[in-house]
Amino acid sequence: MSVLENMRTWWQMQTGEEETPFDGDSGAFIASLIFHCFLLLALGLIPLVLRDHQVTLTVAAPLDEVLEEELKVHEDFAVNDRPMENIGANSVGDFEMAMSLAAVVSDVSDVPSPIDLEPTEIGNIEVNNEIQIATGLNFSKNMTVRGATGQGVTGASGAIDRLTEEILRSLDERKTLVVWMFDQSGSLARQREAINNRFDRIYEELGVIEASGNPAFAKHEDKPLLTSVIAFGQNITLLTEKETDNLAEIKSAVDGIVLDESGTEKVFSAVFMAADRYKHYRMRDPVTDKPERNVMLIAFTDERGDDLAGMETTIDICQRYGTPVYVVGVPAPFGREETLMKYVDPDPQYDQTPGWGRVNQGPESLMPERVKAHFCSTQEDIDPIDSGFGPFALTRLCYETGGIFFAVHPNRNVYREVSEHEIDVFSSHLKYFFDPQVMRHYKPAYVSPDEYMRQAAANKARAALVTAAKKSWLGPELEPDVRFVKRSDAALAQSITKAKNNVAKLGPLLSDIHGTLRMGEADREKETAPRWQAGYDLAMGQTLASLLRAQIYNALLDEVGRGKPFEDPRNNTWRLVPTNDITLDGQSSTFATQAKDYLQRVVDEHPDTPWALLAKYELNRPFGWQLVEDFTDLTPRRAVGAGAGGRGGGGAGVGRGVAGGAAPARPARRPVPKL
Repeated sequence: MSVLENMRTWWQMQTGEEETPFDGDSGAFIASLIFHCFLLLALGLIPLVLRDHQVTLTVAAPLDEVLEEELKVHEDFAVNDRPMENIGANSVGDFEMAMSLAAVVSDVSDVPSPIDLEPTEIGNIEVNNEIQIATGLNFSKNMTVRGATGQGVTGASGAIDRLTEEILRSLDERKTLVVWMFDQSGSLARQREAINNRFDRIYEELGVIEASGNPAFAKHEDKPLLTSVIAFGQNITLLTEKETDNLAEIKSAVDGIVLDESGTEKVFSAVFMAADRYKHYRMRDPVTDKPERNVMLIAFTDERGDDLAGMETTIDICQRYGTPVYVVGVPAPFGREETLMKYVDPDPQYDQTPGWGRVNQGPESLMPERVKAHFCSTQEDIDPIDSGFGPFALTRLCYETGGIFFAVHPNRNVYREVSEHEIDVFSSHLKYFFDPQVMRHYKPAYVSPDEYMRQAAANKARAALVTAAKKSWLGPELEPDVRFVKRSDAALAQSITKAKNNVAKLGPLLSDIHGTLRMGEADREKETAPRWQAGYDLAMGQTLASLLRAQIYNALLDEVGRGKPFEDPRNNTWRLVPTNDITLDGQSSTFATQAKDYLQRVVDEHPDTPWALLAKYELNRPFGWQLVEDFTDLTPRRAVGAGAGGRGGGGAGVGRGVAGGAAPARPARRPVPKL
């Protein structure tokens, strides 16, 4: 028998009772255990019951040291602490650098002063995403895409303010040479004068900043900022023999620019010459392993440049020596090379009546990406529209080198159409401008020709659009005659034959363009880039509409040529009037349906773009024609005699000056030169 059993037997003999689990101290132990468990649970729940929902968060916003009020200088310049010698889209920064955003600029900058913030304990935080926009008398809401599409401004002086900031950023890294380069054409004369007057402000601001002990200047021991001036036209002229920091010398050089009437602007040759001339500043020092200076090239021009063959070599040398190029230029017309510029003779001795001259300012892409259709509602051929981007070659030069292209147009307005009467002198007539926030999604491919063709060949719709567009611009520029007067049967037949011959030239071209575009239909749904989508759909819609109009036009001419009689025998004229009230056969009906579908898709999927605007033009014009009878008075006009009221008569006020003498002779008028 075990000890435990002996104890149990002894207990029963003493008490006469049988032992239970709760005898002795067991009950007290269990009660104590329950109490302490409850106490621990209560203590654990106290933080949850009495939790403080008010979170205390300390936000410290460190700022630069407070500036002295009398200097009025802002030192909140954002600078990358790690210098990047390779710049542009091909640098280590890659896409993120090329697509970095900067604030909008205007003719007059109005930069708000920084607000001092003290560390504060707050409970609730409200976050507001705000974009500060510099404002002025005129401003544009364009966003800058650094190294890409550019900055839209209403005047060159607005770009100058932004360039001042770029100079400061460069000085913060190392000493800098700024090379100002000016187009010598007459159309840029007034802009050169405005920019030269702006130099006072630029260098005065830079001088004040330097005097304030700004680190961008303080870190340099000797002449932190040097300047050089170059003029270019048919020839390239260095106007400062040696780089200088003398403002009077700089302004004198700009004042001395001679007008070049050749109409040739060798901007790429000028940039290449400047990059090559000052490349020694970009050579690495053997001791510090860093260049002596940064070099910034800033060109002012109102054309695309006449030496496009030098684009690749110019980009190459600027990339090799890390030389960014900034261009203050003009917006490119949509899908075309030429536009019209309002011109006034710069010599006041000649007639100052405005005229219009053709100027090369486009296109915005390497290859034409818009079909020039015929028999369509191409109001844009009469009133060019803004592409939303600068000329391709100059914009790509800025993109590849890490600079900025500033698209300057004093009449920029994205809210309404701009009439030719509003256009400033020496400005191109662009009737419509587009919101840059929208257009940034339609950026052209700023790549080499080989890469462009590789990207275009990657999708059949792209390849078809490029091929069709090229064919359309090489075709004849003919518009249909819509009025046929029957002076005689022979004369009517002759005019009908001439019109049919024009259609005979355009018909095969339109059919060829349509066939080319159809080869890309299989890949159209695979295309994801908005620019190529809009371009292909618009081209197909316009081509189908043009084919339909040409077919109906030709059929009605055949009807007149077969001797269709006038219902009213007094009438002698047939007019072709656009109409949708037509009877279509199977193929024509298919063309009409497809054209509307393609054009409506452009309007729906790409609103507020040049493609949507042209698609609306097309949809608003009927796809067919109808014959309408009319009467033309063929009675010979009687010659106006020299009697009263004639030019040679003595009618009141005719040929008389203020004092009753002969009217003063008008100044001679010179023809508009090549711009």
